[in-house]
Amino acid sequence: MVSASETGHVANREYRSDHEGFLRHRGFRWMKIATALCVVCIAAYFLTDPKPRPGGGTWIGYTLGTIGALLIVWLSLLGIRKRAITEGRWSLKAWTSAHVYLGLSLIVVATLHTGFQLGWNVHTLAYALMMLVIVSGMFGIWAYASLPTALSSNREQMTQGQMVDAIRALDRQLNEAAQPLARGPSDLVLAALEEDPFSPGLLRRLSGHYPGCTTQKALEGLALSGSADPAIERVEKLLVRRKAQLERMRRHMRLKAMLEVWLYVHVPATMALLAALTAHIVSVFYYW
Repeated sequence: MVSASETGHVANREYRSDHEGFLRHRGFRWMKIATALCVVCIAAYFLTDPKPRPGGGTWIGYTLGTIGALLIVWLSLLGIRKRAITEGRWSLKAWTSAHVYLGLSLIVVATLHTGFQLGWNVHTLAYALMMLVIVSGMFGIWAYASLPTALSSNREQMTQGQMVDAIRALDRQLNEAAQPLARGPSDLVLAALEEDPFSPGLLRRLSGHYPGCTTQKALEGLALSGSADPAIERVEKLLVRRKAQLERMRRHMRLKAMLEVWLYVHVPATMALLAALTAHIVSVFYYW
């Protein structure tokens, strides 16, 4: 039997949902911290009067630049942090939440650091690369927030392997049904069967347009024949089903590509940013 003290302990215990997303982590804790950081930086920028004019070469500029540089280095370590699974205050979810909100705060911190003085130099290059990293990261947040639901809806409880198996099963039926056909219609079906749904490149997957679809061409070719042959009609029905399965698979590949493509920009741009940031800092202290 559970004692009264144990019951009270259980009743007073604070439970947290395991399904809380990284954006809402701990009641938007890191959004509040990032907002406070931005407010302090804005206040420090506008309440001081650096001479001869605000910019990266003033004491407030160096302070904001140091904060921004440390944030960039720390934020770039998320990829390493992902390899270590821990729980609690410094769980991966907490780090990701901090990564997102502190990354967004860099827009304010770094812009104030520049003093709104931009030009064709390594300093502006570092700023531009930082903005590219932030924008690509914002696309990643949108992708992770919206695309998994679309992926699940498109799959209708099927896995990618089951979708592939469904197409292969239709291909076997098509191959058998096409045996009685004449040379012309049979060639159209064989061309459709030789079509590899995974062969198109990244750009084709992202666009979702397949103008050379051989399954569609086979359907059009059989329709032009105008034949009332029952064998043709059976093949047409199977081709329609194959086209529907292909469209589902292509939507699946398009959504997955959109879910991952931002990393092809975000990660290389981060590496370039670290290099430009190093050149920016070295050049500043060299000419100091």
